[in-house]
Amino acid sequence: MKIFTIILGVLMAICGVSCICTPVMTFLEAGYFLVILLLVYGIGAIVKAVMEKEYGLPFLFGILSIILGIVIMVVPGLKLMTDGMLIYFMAVWFLLQGAVGIFMAVRQKNSEESKGWVWVLILGILGVLVGIYSLVHPMLLAFTFGILVGLYFIESGISMIVLVCSVHSE
Repeated sequence: MKIFTIILGVLMAICGVSCICTPVMTFLEAGYFLVILLLVYGIGAIVKAVMEKEYGLPFLFGILSIILGIVIMVVPGLKLMTDGMLIYFMAVWFLLQGAVGIFMAVRQKNSEESKGWVWVLILGILGVLVGIYSLVHPMLLAFTFGILVGLYFIESGISMIVLVCSVHSE
């Protein structure tokens, strides 16, 4: 699992560099990523519900996710509106991810293995600051969306690698 996490962290950092190199394209294609996520979630929820023979809220949300993904894809202008909404979602995501990073750093500091917690704390604080700034200046976020997403992916990849390498394997 440690190797898989390191590989995933490296891949996230590489994707981050790609986003930084193509910031406008990253922003313009962000809506398609949301569509893909909605479709994958919807299919997964439906398959799980059918396998477990439970047709409650998860099944309903799966169907709604697929419908929403298809609607965003085919209705003209809706993808552009989705891209605009993603600016605010991304700002909140930066804020929450930074807060989680701070929480994880404090938790790691108090554990027996406290190596690397300072880096996670610094990156968490940066995430919170970027999130707050992005909420205050959404147009700037639109122009720098690809760069910020790239930095987020690089930060997340590095955090994953630092955290997994600092945990003592038994």
